[in-house]
Amino acid sequence: METLLNPSKTPNLFIPKTHLFKPYFLHSNFNPQPHSSFNRRPLSITITCKVKTSQGRKNDGKNISKKIVLTDSAPELSNEEIKAKPKGGGKAWGVIKKFPKRVLAILSNLPLAIGEMFTIAGLMALGTAIDQGESPEYYFQKYPEENPIFGFFTWRWVLTLGFDHMFSSPVFLGTLILLGTSLMACTYTTQIPLVKVARRWSFLQSANSIRKQEFSDTLPQASVSDLGVILMGAGYEVFLKGPSLYAFKGLAGRFAPIGVHLAMLLIMAGGTLSATGSFRGSVTVPQGLNFVMGDVLGPTGFLSTPTEAFNTEVHVNKFYMDYYDSGEVSQFHTDLSLFDMNGKEVMRKTLSVNDPLRYGGITIYQTDWSFSALQILKDGEGPFNLAMAPLTINGDKKLFGTFLPVGDTDSSNVKGISMLARDLQSIVLYDKQGKFAGVRRPNSKLPIEIDGMKIVIVDAIGSSGLDLKTDPGVPAVYAGFGALMLTTCISYLSHAQVKNICLV
Repeated sequence: METLLNPSKTPNLFIPKTHLFKPYFLHSNFNPQPHSSFNRRPLSITITCKVKTSQGRKNDGKNISKKIVLTDSAPELSNEEIKAKPKGGGKAWGVIKKFPKRVLAILSNLPLAIGEMFTIAGLMALGTAIDQGESPEYYFQKYPEENPIFGFFTWRWVLTLGFDHMFSSPVFLGTLILLGTSLMACTYTTQIPLVKVARRWSFLQSANSIRKQEFSDTLPQASVSDLGVILMGAGYEVFLKGPSLYAFKGLAGRFAPIGVHLAMLLIMAGGTLSATGSFRGSVTVPQGLNFVMGDVLGPTGFLSTPTEAFNTEVHVNKFYMDYYDSGEVSQFHTDLSLFDMNGKEVMRKTLSVNDPLRYGGITIYQTDWSFSALQILKDGEGPFNLAMAPLTINGDKKLFGTFLPVGDTDSSNVKGISMLARDLQSIVLYDKQGKFAGVRRPNSKLPIEIDGMKIVIVDAIGSSGLDLKTDPGVPAVYAGFGALMLTTCISYLSHAQVKNICLV
């Protein structure tokens, strides 16, 4: 009968004084090795002791020799615990039966899994170095055959292997699937059996089986009851079965590697879903105009499926910017309204950089800005909207310009007033000879006279640069990383066992 040793119910036996359990016994030479996610060599400790009890002293005075086995891993089952299995009928049938085991053994190989992880890391680095999602003409120019990188890498490698969409390419997804298969094989062949053995209460009765353990020692004049009390004080769960004792602690450390593998599988599944089931798009919308989400978003993979939110119409109510004291742009904002198919406003929010809008699984990010048009009055007439065009300059500074024709617009040599702006807060004007005429702020209502014309800058109309995307794999990736951190910490709990004490 198996019973849990409780120190409060320990029998009041006369037990000779023993010097067996000193602090160094509980915290000494037994040093469990860190767990590995793949195959490892079992480590066990066998301790042999002689126990004198009051009953034995009264009866014959003979010593009772006992042995203690301590192990920190899943030992192989002894011959006493394994029953012979009948052989298969036929050589071919035997090969077929062994084939799955051989495949699992290959997939659960640690060097193979490490190689798969390094391959995935290399492909990710390559996907970062190669611009993703560009047109074929871009790669023709970037990686020409006349001047291959490293002497062999040209656009043919990029387009043939799908490196222009690396994270949804067959090479990358195939490697991810192979790594996932290796993790599942390791879990099935190694981690689950280790947990089963760790949970098994094994009370061996053979002295020879105990002597075959890697480490053993003799503890003279030791009491089973005292040993149980000491082990319970050290945090062990202790069980008795007749003259045998079994104790363990840190069983959660045996489950942790399985949790680590499951967390990694969840992360890879989420990443794969993000790469093959997302939508992405970008748009630059002037203030006051609309766009439909579905017209902007484009699929990234074969699992991309649109939703009802794709029919939502987005209206740019207002675009404005904040500035530093030096005049540089510090932040830009867009006031957006979302309308359903019936024209009802379902959401309104002012978004900015690092403060996106989320609706129906679609996220809208504020990423850029532009200058759409300049609204002016000419000699009291108007307003006229002059389109602003981006001008190329050195560096990353933005510059926009427009032109107001003066005189005969049908002439081949048209002249007029030039207007330049770096942002939405000030406009620099030049006359038709290209000479500086002055600076005006929008909405200042302060006129400026140039070449006989009175010009008033009414408003500067900006454009909002927005990025839209859906990413169905994000919840799985976040949950996977959370589980990975938790199970990794749990895996540091050492699983220790005092396996057996049996009479010799």
